[in-house]
Amino acid sequence: MTIGKPDLSVVLLCYRSEDAVSSFVEQLKSCLSELNIDWEIILVSNYLTGSNDRTPEIARSIARQDPRIKALTKEKEGMMGWDMKSGFGMATGNVIAVTDGDGQFPLADVGRTYKKLIEDDLDMVKAYRIKRADGWYRRCLSAVYNFIFHIFFPRFPCHDVNSKPKIFKKDALRKMDLISDDWFIDAEIMIQARRLKFSFAEISTQFRKLDSRTSFVKPGAIIEFIINMILFRIREFRFPPKD
Repeated sequence: MTIGKPDLSVVLLCYRSEDAVSSFVEQLKSCLSELNIDWEIILVSNYLTGSNDRTPEIARSIARQDPRIKALTKEKEGMMGWDMKSGFGMATGNVIAVTDGDGQFPLADVGRTYKKLIEDDLDMVKAYRIKRADGWYRRCLSAVYNFIFHIFFPRFPCHDVNSKPKIFKKDALRKMDLISDDWFIDAEIMIQARRLKFSFAEISTQFRKLDSRTSFVKPGAIIEFIINMILFRIREFRFPPKD
């Protein structure tokens, strides 16, 4: 078991996953064991004030059983972006990955993206969804997001802004100055990767249907996404990427 600095840290976003967390962690551990490296898992299980979410308690119980697993269980000060940044701050590995802990993205993709990153000596690798089983609503939202992204940030070879896992060399991740506390964090990561001229690649994946709960992403998120795109595009005009 890891006692020093791990080769890979996996930030698993577990908001409101509750009992499913245990299964996801076992699946992830199995995938990571095949890499023959030292690893750690950060279970980001932050909670909203006044909620009856049992995820923090479950995450702490899992972490007590394995020193390679850490539980982050703070009262939330933001949404997904805040959770992700909190997880990044706890990660100590030479390579850092982030993925969702709801079972929609195959956890085996963590290993696949890690191998691609190491073998091709890249700054960043991510998955993109070529098959989706999550219904027309999420597919339409995703299509709109990606269309808007490429209008504001053209000529960037990213097929699927919000897809995960995303995996980075630690030095590359630390160059980013991420500020988003909400759902826009995925797009901001890609904007900053573009700005910093990261060496970058994507691998294809399949996206599974989520039966345990409804999506946290609401239609109003499109308006929020457009507003953020405008603000970040203005920021690019003021501070264009360096050659």
